[in-house]
Amino acid sequence: MKLGDDGGRTADTSAQSPRPPGRPGRPRSREADEAILSAALDLLIERGVGWASIEQIARRAGVTRATVYRRFPNLTELLVRAIEWEYREADAAPPHWPDIESMVADWAGHLSRPRARRLMRRLYGSVDDLPELLRAYHGAHGGARSRAVRATLEQARATGRLPADSDPDILQQLLSGAALHHLAARPDTTGADEMKAYFLAVLRQAGHRPDAGGTRTPKEHTAHE
Repeated sequence: MKLGDDGGRTADTSAQSPRPPGRPGRPRSREADEAILSAALDLLIERGVGWASIEQIARRAGVTRATVYRRFPNLTELLVRAIEWEYREADAAPPHWPDIESMVADWAGHLSRPRARRLMRRLYGSVDDLPELLRAYHGAHGGARSRAVRATLEQARATGRLPADSDPDILQQLLSGAALHHLAARPDTTGADEMKAYFLAVLRQAGHRPDAGGTRTPKEHTAHE
């Protein structure tokens, strides 16, 4: 989990219909598409990769197996597309966080949702059996969001709120690891405020000082340490 890769929001299911593969010329049903993708995600979250099957997904979606196979050639492709669909709007509007507090508040809002927490655990738990699922998640959350995280950390370093020798890449990995630990060790009833406080506590150990004044250059910051 790469935060900035994890701090996105679940997409609105009213957005544009997904475009999974289908037979040329055959009429498509947006309602069926979304029912299949929704059923696949629900089964993945509730029971994990090992219990998901085309037959179970079709039954929950209220369609036939043939309807599923006309759109998706196999279970792996279906689950990958379902994850992409769930997060399809993650990078639609690249975030601009004015400071680290705003950034972690965004992450905390997402990671305090029980459904999001359970889905993240399922994705990481399937990394040995179906690594394609985690790659799909990172692909949906990559790009602009990751760059926004780096820019926020760099700005905090430039303004003296992080030590001058801070490495934004390492800090992002540190926060990602902290998020995974929280997902595994803390209850899903954890609220957004508690989650934000947790991230800020981790950052304090890395030298984050939200009340640091001025816009000192890295060289000036080092001289004052």
